[in-house]
Amino acid sequence: MHDWDAIRYFLEVARTQRASAAALRLGVQHSTVTRRIRALEAGLGVMLFEKSRANGFTLTEEGQQFFVYAEQVESALLAAQEALSGAAQGLTGHLRIGSTEGFGSTILTPLMVDFQSRHPGITLDIMPVPRYISLSKREADIAIALERPQHGPYLCTKLAEYALKLYGTRDYLDRHPPIRQRSDLSHHTFIGYVDELLFSDRLRYLDDWVQASQVVFRSTSVLAQYQAVLGGQALAILPCFLAAQDSRLAPVLNADIHVSRSFWMYCHEDLRQTRRVTAIWDYLKQAIKLNQDLLLGEQRTLQIPS
Repeated sequence: MHDWDAIRYFLEVARTQRASAAALRLGVQHSTVTRRIRALEAGLGVMLFEKSRANGFTLTEEGQQFFVYAEQVESALLAAQEALSGAAQGLTGHLRIGSTEGFGSTILTPLMVDFQSRHPGITLDIMPVPRYISLSKREADIAIALERPQHGPYLCTKLAEYALKLYGTRDYLDRHPPIRQRSDLSHHTFIGYVDELLFSDRLRYLDDWVQASQVVFRSTSVLAQYQAVLGGQALAILPCFLAAQDSRLAPVLNADIHVSRSFWMYCHEDLRQTRRVTAIWDYLKQAIKLNQDLLLGEQRTLQIPS
């Protein structure tokens, strides 16, 4: 049977769909990747990829079947490596965590700085992005998302509920007509998402409160929306964990406009039992529970576990 390197090359190409991207991640030449893939296909006697300039390397039906087994080999080797190397030392290894943009930048990053200081043998990649993170392509080891995965070999937990409220700068509220009830919103302008580029329907909440014609600024990024609100020209519905930490912002119709959403944390089931994933999983559960009031808008500062 083929050596582990052949399977490793196959997995990287399958996940990136580009030999050049796989070569970059593997630290080898583009030609080395294509040569190893050709050798693997010849040895197996099947075509694993359909290749084109437009779509790159796309898995064939046989390639999809092989991908399942290759991932199992990868997970088993990683678990064995950790069990043997970690038996006599502290936590080591590398972890990549993908998250929604606002949560990843505002909450996850400072918590992971603390976690890494406790476990310096672990290196971390934090990916706060305004899109869906694919664990099947190994874009991350752990994902934190607005929705739980509907299928796949994943272990999932509800990490927390969080609240969103309508915010504006204090200067904006002083300069514009007062807002005492929902009908007063008709005299104001708003900031929201680019509707056709939403990566989750869970972000579609502004339509419940205002007319589309009142939305004068749109962005795919919640951090961009936050910065736009600080410009003092419009209002926006923002996560409380982002806006409540900024004293320049004030909630509007605090008792009336309230949106509730959830964060889900999940990982591949084969990784969940590894020591480093278990450690970061348990740490995040504890840290987010400690900051539940911040997520609900009832606290203004992030607390780091003692």
